[in-house]
Amino acid sequence: MTPRLLTIMGSGETSPTMTKVHRALIDRLGPAPVPAVLLDTPVGFQENADDISAKAVEYFRESVQREIGVASWRSTADDQVTYETMLTRLRAARYVFAGPGSPSYALEQWSGSRVPELLAEKLHDGGAVTFASAAAVTLGLVAIPVYEIYKVGRPPHWLDGLDLMAATGLRVAVIPHYNNAEGGNHDTRYCYLGERRLRLLEAELPAGAFVLGVDEHTAALFDLDAGTMTVAGLGVVTVRAGGQSTELASGTTLPIDELAGSPRSNRRDPPVRPMKSPATSPLLDDVARLEAQFAGGDAVAAILELDQLLVEWSRETFSADEYDRARAALRGMVVRLGEAVVDPRPAIAPFVDALLALRAQARAERRWADADAVRDRLLAAGIEVMDGPGGPSWGLLS
Repeated sequence: MTPRLLTIMGSGETSPTMTKVHRALIDRLGPAPVPAVLLDTPVGFQENADDISAKAVEYFRESVQREIGVASWRSTADDQVTYETMLTRLRAARYVFAGPGSPSYALEQWSGSRVPELLAEKLHDGGAVTFASAAAVTLGLVAIPVYEIYKVGRPPHWLDGLDLMAATGLRVAVIPHYNNAEGGNHDTRYCYLGERRLRLLEAELPAGAFVLGVDEHTAALFDLDAGTMTVAGLGVVTVRAGGQSTELASGTTLPIDELAGSPRSNRRDPPVRPMKSPATSPLLDDVARLEAQFAGGDAVAAILELDQLLVEWSRETFSADEYDRARAALRGMVVRLGEAVVDPRPAIAPFVDALLALRAQARAERRWADADAVRDRLLAAGIEVMDGPGGPSWGLLS
């Protein structure tokens, strides 16, 4: 029997931090190859949607080492053939993945379509649904219109969600990017809502509903057959109701029923938690580790690993500042490695000059074979002799 798995990723869905999670989920669905698809609707409004989908397919092939296709349906304006093709691929898939984009855009396209029905069937009959970032927002009973609130300035309000979380028996609003700290001098926790707006929305939750927050580079894995939820990744999963929160650390496994009874602590989040300055990230954490490795003497290995990390992280969306800092670290390592290479010419010059003097003496005595032999020995050692009007000179072959 195919397992029934629902996974929420707070972010980092195509980064090295979630590679093992994707691989383990797909492997649980049976022997390879497991039919897997990327549902690209949340990013369908973006001009670079093709590039984003291609990077996701490449990430699964190169990093997860599993193949994934694309069930492409960008808009309700797409023709009927495109829509039916997407549904056919969605039905056949045992692993369905969706990620970045706009929650409100995705909900607008999926509303009235058969997509929610087919996803619910996976969770009822067998299969895995893994939604991350923007797509994760749509999983709950209600959903945040992130762009409209944070970018456009609309008052905080809920949209109707897909409520795929009903398969777990929980009435929740899913909030990824829960520990976001990109704002620097303003509060961007809770998927860019901040504390003030989250409190306003929390008061408007349907009866019995609560907030399920998933940190960045973190996953909440719901095994519907075992009735458990497991936290994986770098952060925590937070259960919050009425401002009271319970944090579940990575590695925690507990019955899903217990989540409905949370929060069990009396801790109340402060109105504004101090912002991280500068915000840390898994990429920059690895950069710091590799800089220490470089300084410790393992320079070449550190440079090669950092170069590979930049390739792997290039498939994930992260801030330009992070990328620039990582590239600057790589360039700095290369420069320092170059500076550490000792120029051998001063050390070998006395020996080369002595041989050139012997060669000059042989030439003066018309012992051409001896002179040529000295030149050939120097050439074999990587030293080129050039004869000119002012006498011989030499240089190292590149």
